[in-house]
This record gives sequence, structure tokens and C-alpha cells, in this order.
Amino acid sequence: MFSLDIDHLKNAYASGSLTPAQVLDQVYDRIASMGERPVWISLIPKDQALAQLQQAPKGRLWGIPFAVKDNIDVVGLPTTAGCPDFAYDPHRSATVVERLQAEGAILVGKTNLDQFATGLVGTRSPYGICSSVFSPDHVSGGSSSGSAVAVAAGLVSFSLGTDTAGSGRVPAAFNNIVGLKPSKGLISNRGLVPACRSLDCISIFAGTCADALAVLDVAGAYDPEDSFSRNAAQAGPWPDGFRFGVPMGKLEFFGDDQAEALFAQAVERLQTLGGQKVEIDFTPFSQCAQLLYSGPWVAERLAAIDDFATTKPESLHEVVRGIILGAKGISAADGFKGFYRLAELIRQAEAEWAKMDVMLLPTTGTTYRIDEVLADPVRLNSNLGAYTNFVNLMDLSAIAIPAGFRPNGLPFGITLMGRAFQDDAIAALADRLHRALPSASLGGTGIALDSTPPVVAAATEKIALAVVGAHLAGQPLHHQLVERNARLRAVTRTAAGYSLYALANTQPAKPGLVFDGLGAGAIEVEVYEMEAAAFGSFVAQIPAPLGIGTLTLADGTLVKGFICEGHATKGATDITAFGGWRAWLAR
Repeated sequence: MFSLDIDHLKNAYASGSLTPAQVLDQVYDRIASMGERPVWISLIPKDQALAQLQQAPKGRLWGIPFAVKDNIDVVGLPTTAGCPDFAYDPHRSATVVERLQAEGAILVGKTNLDQFATGLVGTRSPYGICSSVFSPDHVSGGSSSGSAVAVAAGLVSFSLGTDTAGSGRVPAAFNNIVGLKPSKGLISNRGLVPACRSLDCISIFAGTCADALAVLDVAGAYDPEDSFSRNAAQAGPWPDGFRFGVPMGKLEFFGDDQAEALFAQAVERLQTLGGQKVEIDFTPFSQCAQLLYSGPWVAERLAAIDDFATTKPESLHEVVRGIILGAKGISAADGFKGFYRLAELIRQAEAEWAKMDVMLLPTTGTTYRIDEVLADPVRLNSNLGAYTNFVNLMDLSAIAIPAGFRPNGLPFGITLMGRAFQDDAIAALADRLHRALPSASLGGTGIALDSTPPVVAAATEKIALAVVGAHLAGQPLHHQLVERNARLRAVTRTAAGYSLYALANTQPAKPGLVFDGLGAGAIEVEVYEMEAAAFGSFVAQIPAPLGIGTLTLADGTLVKGFICEGHATKGATDITAFGGWRAWLAR
């Protein structure tokens, strides 16, 4: 079996040792050997795939075979969302499919899923139950079950899934592959049957982080046709000495001691890569995870298919029906209460993000046999979402990677999580961690990871910024730094010669830092580091009489920082003697 990783195929095409037609021959032979069900719902006939190849532009993904989850529209194939009675024929392919095919990628077919993307197990489909490529008795994970298995079995180079509660990560863990859950809005959702429109992300499965990033580079773009699409600069890689957060205390592995041991090994590997382990309070994250199915977001699933679910309830899978129609009792007031609670938890989580650059968690605490899930479908599914459900609610980026095998041969996975639009950064770090795993291989193919190229992280210009007032951690404008992925570098003080004033008539209340050569200085500042593009957008928000200048710190270091126009100190209160804005507020 030759590797379908993107770099290998590109090199083979360039050298002439393989042609895309030969690759498609091999792909269809592999599919025939494995059988069409339960991985595929709609398979494009081989002759049509070859015809597609003849018309394919020679772009960045020319001749690369891929699959899409069957809740994503493709012209010429029905969209079922795992429900035959719901099926329709789209008049246009989803934006993401259009973008991939415009770069020459060859679509092979549409894959199985938990019906309406409701589940993390892969057992809720009338098209059959997928299993892990390592065990016919164990779940594949869901809802993107077929997409993950297609990659892990070496049937395609990459696939598209979706991720609302972990559907793009859990199946990656159960099949020894990479699952990239991009920041919300980074990949257009136009042409996606929604589960929760405000949370849904189209995700990417691949054998390597490099392949996932190569696909994201094509798929990720602002789309004015998608009202939830966003455009934002990516964060650069972290330097050696990055801080990674892990929950303090004992994590829940649901009795899976082997998974617990593998996670401990992953923590140690990340430390050997230069990471500083930081224990965090996981409470706001775990409480947020509970909101997804015990809160009003279940009603968003009902909103997505309300007419169909109400008029044809018998068409829904029994478990899916119970979840979606159970939302009818949720009121608008419940919805607002849920939004308020989410805002509280996000604010609480900011204090934990100030301690870390990236979070490391098990993708799941354990795995289950298919018969176990069928006997107890809701509780066991809930267990699998313990470390995934909060991510989209809190607007985070995430990438799941393999982290070894249990003695019984079942794979275990971990997930690195960052703030929004840190996709490239966490993927570069995840690739280093993945490659530190002894004898790592691609899915169930046996092909060695070290036969593929690593992620090459691009260097990004960073700017240090000292903040002195309303942007300090815990203050009203600190979110402007969080939104720009700013990293706390130091808490220190200014040199002598600076005076600090409490300005009059500012909202929120702000201080003004002035260099007059007379002040005692030693004013407390927090120094953050951010990308040049983020710095530019930050400066654009600063109102007069404040601005950004060059500050001298106590150790003589020069950094950019807040300064105040001298005229604004008239009528202001000199608070230099307090040594900082926090001390003044606490007076």
C-alpha cells in the first residue's frame, strides 16, 4: 500500500512515478476490497471520478482524492444528513467543496455520519454503523464517522467532517489520525446542513498535521455568502518555553487506566519539547461543556430541521429524535439565560487563558464497544464529550492528534486547544508533539509518520506592548488583547520619570501615563506580545487623549506602551504614589 499523504502524491506526480489516474485506480480497488457500506453513503462511480480528473485545474491539490461528510452539499449527489427521507438534490456544491475542486482535488464520495450530526459515537445512522479501523467491535466515533474511517483506512488523502461538539476530533482519536477543528467562521458553512448554526465548523481529517494545514490553506477563506464567516489573521508559532495548561487535580478517564497513563506520557513529551506545564482551573470549561446538551443550544438543533422533525418524526433515528424533539420545551427565556451563563463562563476562563498559551487535554477519556453504546446511548455519548463540548461555545481552535496505543491495540488521542484563529500555531505545535510519539503511523495503514514532511512554521513579527490601565488582566478592556491572541510576557514597572493620572470623564475609567522627567515612576505595567497585524488593529481602537509611544521599563528595556497627551492631565488626579492603576482602584 502506497501512502496517500499529499506530499508523497505531489512528489510522485512531479517525478512521473505515479499519475492521478493510477491513484484513483488504487483508491477504488481499496474501497471495493473494504466494501461501500457502512463508510460511504454516496460513492462517485470510478469513470466519473476519472472524468472529474480530466477537467480538474492543476492547482495546489491537483489529483488529491478526498471525501466529504454527507451533510455537506455536492452537486450531482443527494444530501441526506444520514436520513433518507430528508434527502434533497443541491443545485450547488458547498463553498468549501468548490474551493477544493478549484485547486484540483478529486472528490470520491460522501461519507456516513450520526444522523443530523447528532452524536459522538457513529452508531446513529440507517446506513450502517462504522467501527474503528483497529477493532470491528469498537465505535469509530462520530458524528463524522465515515470521514474519519475513510482517511484512516487509506481510502482518501483527506476528508471533510463537521464539528459542533467534538465530531471532528473524537473520530480522529479512535482512528489514529489528525482532526483539525478550525476556528468558527474560518471555513465557510454555506452548503452545510446545520446542527447548531452558531457553533458549527467544517473540520478536516488527515494523516498528518501538515496535510490538514495544506487543506485548510485552500478551504479557509472569508465567504460573504455565509453570515457566520469571519476573516482574521492567524497567530504565529509559540517560542520555546511556551506554557501549556492541564487541569489541576485528577482527570476523568471513566475507569480507563491505560488512557490515563498515555495522557501522562503526552504531558511529559510536550515538556521535552520546551513546554512549561501550568495547572489550570478546568471548572469554567467543564461547566460550559454541560451547557451544550443540558442548555438551550439543543433548541438550535431543533431550529435547523424544525419543520421536517415535527412533520416526520418517524423518519428520525430513535436517539436523535429524543434529543431534537426534546428541545420543544426550551423557552426563549431559557435561551437568554444560557447566553448569559456562557458569557460568565467565558469571562471566568479568561483568567485561565492568561496563564497559558495552549491547553492540552485527552480528546476523550475512554472509548466504548458498539454494543455498550447501543445499550446506553445517551450517557456514554455524553462521556465522550467531556473534553470536547465546550470548545465551539468558547470560540476556541483545536486539533486532535494520535498519542499512542493501549495494550489491547486501541488508539488514544489528545487535543491541543488555542484561542480563536490560532489554528496554524496549534497545528505546528501538534505536529512536533505527534512526531515525538515513538513509531507513529498514519491511521491504520502502517505507513510511518516520519516518512512524511513536518509542518514548516512561518516566522511572524511580534510587537511588545505595555498596558497600564483598563487593558490590564481583569479590567474592562482586557478582552481587546484576548481577541488578538496577545501573550503575557512580563509584569514589571516603568523606569523613573513617569507620572500616572486618573483621567476625568472617561468610560470605562482610565489612567494617563505621562513622561515628565519628574515623576517617581515605578508604575506597574503588563507587557504583552502580539503580531504586527493584530497590533495595528489594536492601536486603531485607542481614543484620544491616549496613544501609543515608546516606554522605558525599570530594567532599561524599550517597549511600545500607552502614553497620554499632556493637556489631559489638567483636572486629573495624580496617582503616581499608588504605583499603579490597580492599587489606585483598590484604595
